[in-house]
Amino acid sequence: MKLAIASGKGGTGKTTLTVALAQAAQAPVQLLDCDVEEPNSHLFFTKGDSKRDVVTVAVPHIDPQRCTHCGLCGDFCAYNALACLPTETILFEGLCHSCGGCMRLCPHQAISERQQRIGYIDQWRHGQIDLFSGVLDVGQAMSPPLIRAVKRHQQADKLILLDCPPGTSCPLTTTIHDADVVILVTEPTPFGLHDLQIAVETVRQLNRPVAVIINRSDLGDQSIHDYCRSKKIPILLQIPFEKRIAVAYSRGDGLLDALPGLQPQLALVLNQARKLYRENLT
Repeated sequence: MKLAIASGKGGTGKTTLTVALAQAAQAPVQLLDCDVEEPNSHLFFTKGDSKRDVVTVAVPHIDPQRCTHCGLCGDFCAYNALACLPTETILFEGLCHSCGGCMRLCPHQAISERQQRIGYIDQWRHGQIDLFSGVLDVGQAMSPPLIRAVKRHQQADKLILLDCPPGTSCPLTTTIHDADVVILVTEPTPFGLHDLQIAVETVRQLNRPVAVIINRSDLGDQSIHDYCRSKKIPILLQIPFEKRIAVAYSRGDGLLDALPGLQPQLALVLNQARKLYRENLT
């Protein structure tokens, strides 16, 4: 099962919960940190030996001796990554989506491809947890290619937990588009409800089963409960505010370090997610 842990906004406890679910599984788990612009799942584990893979994407290389500046490549590019002037063809690498269409279209074979680094993936093993953490290089404009590279490490015979980027834009949809279940972590505040509504709409546009976990559940009102009831969204867990959790987090410890008694409830969340997955198959 591929279980995505997401949130409409940052700061809801999404990563803390993802790590705790991995620890509660008591079975082989792959934890894929797809928040490649600011990955932090690894902060909750003792670092050991890691394996690092550099990730590259193909970008056009224009041969000025062959290029006639005919403009076909610029007209073809949907992302305006190529600008054809009368005496020069300019590539804007940050806009290129590496589709390869310009190379195939060029009638003068003036365009080839070269590999450009966009980031790297670190891999660690912690007991039964295999952690893959993508890190986008500073200055890179697009994270989806690196997210897809992280997801290529998925193994179908293991429980896969996807620590999603916050928000509801392309990085999130790239992460969750093939997830079996999406759990949205929220908090009972006006901002939490607003962003949860947007996230639910996004997940349902992708036709993914969705459930909710409410963090700091005793600090707000009942608006999240009312919304989930109206949309028939199951609430799998409510975690009240606990000073022990904040203190543990400040030390780099996880949720189960602060509240080990939550382990059975987190294991139940995984079982409920599997049930949602099976129901969606029928």
